[in-house]
Amino acid sequence: MDAFQCNDDLRKLVAENLASFDVRGSSDPDLRRAAVAVMVTDVGLGPDLPGLENFAEWSDEAALMLTRRSERLRNHPGQWAFPGGRMDPGESVGETALREMHEEVGIKLEPANVLGCLDDFVTRSGFAITPVVIWGGPDLAADPNPDEVASVHRIPLREFCRKDAPKLRKVKTSEHPILRMPVGKDHIAAPTAALIYQFREVCLSGKDTRVAHFEQPRFAWK
Repeated sequence: MDAFQCNDDLRKLVAENLASFDVRGSSDPDLRRAAVAVMVTDVGLGPDLPGLENFAEWSDEAALMLTRRSERLRNHPGQWAFPGGRMDPGESVGETALREMHEEVGIKLEPANVLGCLDDFVTRSGFAITPVVIWGGPDLAADPNPDEVASVHRIPLREFCRKDAPKLRKVKTSEHPILRMPVGKDHIAAPTAALIYQFREVCLSGKDTRVAHFEQPRFAWK
């Protein structure tokens, strides 16, 4: 499909689709609350990933910013993730997402950059994660915190709209499959993949797609 450009037209499209989306949150008091920053920016110099070598030169094509978690972390080391973490007392989900993005990848944005939220995703590890969609825009310079982030990747939105995405795999642990999103020659697994898929469906296509039911792989349960 045609590439999405990181411009005002895309910002307007995402904001309007989020404004008309009926967000489903979790009210379970036993869950720990967290928020992640689903940030739209440009490809820039592109992701350093096998299968995406065609993004070696600068591009203003729109992308999502993801990280690979540091191997030093106790929980989920090395996994694909959006910048994010637990909510501090008194914080809104938007404040948490902006703070975590600043702490993890060194990008500081204002509350006005928050466009809206997607559905909460309850993880096997006991968190209710709220995906906060943020407009980063072009020309952002990341300065990742090595204690939390091994690498930062700007994955083109077009990559998440591939015909072979999403990939579903049946498992014995649930009646629902595990959802994965291919990226280059690699793949991203739920819960991060589920959030990416819902972003694609809701923010780019205006659909009412739900993803909270998808199972997560065993390595994401702890």
